[in-house]
Amino acid sequence: MAMTKDEILKEIQNVLIDALGVDDDEVTPEAKLMADLGAESIDFLDIVFRMEKAFGIKIPREELFPAEALLNTADFVSAGKLTQKGLDELKKRMPHTDISKFAADPNVNKIGDLFTVQVLVDFVAAKLK
Repeated sequence: MAMTKDEILKEIQNVLIDALGVDDDEVTPEAKLMADLGAESIDFLDIVFRMEKAFGIKIPREELFPAEALLNTADFVSAGKLTQKGLDELKKRMPHTDISKFAADPNVNKIGDLFTVQVLVDFVAAKLK
């Protein structure tokens, strides 16, 4: 039986509480993994591992967190911002994420704000279909 988004959210909340040592009331759908929950790049490995285990799926890191590859491609970044080509590629690689707000000011330093609890829920829901 397929999991509902509420069930997926609950499981992801448990993963993040264990991986990041945060309180359950902090792990809301809108919470940003880095800015709000204090995740660092090393934590993403642990989060991916725990999500794979919790949901019985394989998650290639670059599939869930494609930004690293984009930031290292000259065509995609100019003057500290993603270019239109970079935004198009980000949209293609993260179809489960609404990047419209980020696209208004695509500063590469703000790319981490795209990764919210809800993005993880939507990503897992798409993988489980």
